[in-house]
Amino acid sequence: MTLDPVALLRRYHAALNAYDAAAVKPMFAEDAVYESPGVNGRIAGRNAIIAAFTAYFADHPDQHAIDDEVALLAPDAVRSVWRLEATARSTGQRVARRGVETVTFDSAGLIRHVEVTDA
Repeated sequence: MTLDPVALLRRYHAALNAYDAAAVKPMFAEDAVYESPGVNGRIAGRNAIIAAFTAYFADHPDQHAIDDEVALLAPDAVRSVWRLEATARSTGQRVARRGVETVTFDSAGLIRHVEVTDA
């Protein structure tokens, strides 16, 4: 199977913007790792990653992210330069972030690693 990491990333981000954890879950490999300052470090395993997304969606029901740039890094990896805005339901605070996300896929097209850095 020939991977199209850019298309896979766009599908993943569309599901995130739709707050659809059920659609996001099968996009991750069982042993995937998600690293981000937004989650205070590292989350290991698909179920733990989806639990974190579910909690985030519940607290940020109006989040919208935009990819300003998407670039293929390798046959199995893509980078996104992004920005997002949301309101934290728990505090009422407006959140605005910018960052860079590198997503690496396995041979089946599942996400095996996500690394997010704030810009």
